[in-house]
Amino acid sequence: MGVVDIDRFVAEGFVKLEAAVPREVGDAARALVWQQIGLSPDEPSGWQQPVVWASDLTGQGPFGELVRSPRLHQALDEVAGPGGWVPRGSIGNMPIRFPRVAPADDRGWHIDASVARPDGSWAVSGRPETMLLLTLLSDVGDDDAPTRIRVGSHRDAERALGERVLDPFEAGPLLDAASKDRPVAYATGQPGDIYLVHPLTVHAADEHRGTRPRFMAQGPVFLTAPVEPGEGTALARAVLA
Repeated sequence: MGVVDIDRFVAEGFVKLEAAVPREVGDAARALVWQQIGLSPDEPSGWQQPVVWASDLTGQGPFGELVRSPRLHQALDEVAGPGGWVPRGSIGNMPIRFPRVAPADDRGWHIDASVARPDGSWAVSGRPETMLLLTLLSDVGDDDAPTRIRVGSHRDAERALGERVLDPFEAGPLLDAASKDRPVAYATGQPGDIYLVHPLTVHAADEHRGTRPRFMAQGPVFLTAPVEPGEGTALARAVLA
């Protein structure tokens, strides 16, 4: 039996893997991130910025448990196919979003850069070479700045981009317009939950309206071949016209 709903991933462009690791592992990772950024959950007076960036303490303790999670590896096999993805060494960068301060101006609809250019820069295309993981390290409710996801927008993005390779900032308005009529879902959950997101699914940050800082990592999983529409993996079927 699978660990994620593949039909839902194909139709909606994302799926939630609950408890990729036990909650206490996510809690332990969050505690280490608090130390890294030099702030405290018990001293809200220090929360002066809407977003503080942190990075995975690669392979250490709970971070290693997250990237090596057997449930996550099974989910990636189900979505990208066995041998279709490259194991990661980290869960990615972490934009920590804080309440009670004016929101950052970084909430535009977009897809992440997923195509490597010869000069070493990254771009977007309808033939992506990575997929996205969103790893929750804190409790995230509707008011806690959850990532917003336009349901089914991966198909809009594939039609809008095709095989073109565009700068992510150039592509943003195009993708926003193409997917504007899609319903919106929210990446909510608890520490240890991970969202597997199709690389063409249009998403955006949200304003923090709650009271507790939101800890979430976002990182790419490299694929062994670009996503092409077809009858193969769930990634390919998801953008099959």
